[in-house]
Amino acid sequence: MPRWGSMNSDRPQTDDPVAVAFEDVSVRLDGVPILEGVTASAPRGGSTAVVGPNGAGKTTLLMALLRQAPFTGAIRIADGREGKEPRIGYVPQRLQFDRGLPMTALDFLVMGLQRRPLWLGTKRVHRERAEHLLADVRGETLGNRMLGVLSGGELQRVLLALALAQAPDLLVLDEPASGIDVHGGQLFCELLERLSRERGFTQLMVSHDLATVTHHATHVVLLNRRVIAAGPPREVLTPENLAAVFGMHMGLADARALSEGKSVCSCAQCAEDDHA
Repeated sequence: MPRWGSMNSDRPQTDDPVAVAFEDVSVRLDGVPILEGVTASAPRGGSTAVVGPNGAGKTTLLMALLRQAPFTGAIRIADGREGKEPRIGYVPQRLQFDRGLPMTALDFLVMGLQRRPLWLGTKRVHRERAEHLLADVRGETLGNRMLGVLSGGELQRVLLALALAQAPDLLVLDEPASGIDVHGGQLFCELLERLSRERGFTQLMVSHDLATVTHHATHVVLLNRRVIAAGPPREVLTPENLAAVFGMHMGLADARALSEGKSVCSCAQCAEDDHA
């Protein structure tokens, strides 16, 4: 039977350049190997993307980090601010809920901020905080809309707002561009970059979208059950590595857009904002 691996044994210190370290992490479910000896890290303050084909174990790696999947090996998470326990925010790939549920986006956020059920009323302080969180993700107009009618990009912003309520040191995202069009993906990219600069969190995302990765990531882990390559995007997303993982039919990354390891988004929208 799988056992839980070590979490935060010999945790990295506050000044450690590594935010998350995976050390020989393996996951077997019902006897089937999902991850095998994964050793990789996410640099502090940057945006690390875990990239690989379907079935590569990308989401499973996040679930191990969040202690939602049993694993062997060790996962170390650096201390949070002022040496405190690290806070982790999580944005799932999708939210499973009844789209006919009579709940607004604001109600959904308030429900995550207060302990008592919504039908017992809400405190003004929680509603005001929820409104501020929506404003932070440029979702001011979403508060009074029913959760079930939101588009994929709009729902992702609401989930991001809820994750930010944790004041995270580490923000974990599972396929953040899934179900979002190109413009929406650029907007989400810009939001993450701005919020990361303002709040100082580290990003760790799973993605199969090379456009998102080339425009956004400062560090890449190429995964297919085990680590194929890891490092700056220019060194990892080479034609040879991509062909080995995805096959020869895989579209190649645009080298002109690849980050050199700097924490800055290179998409057109972000570039306009940086030079405004």
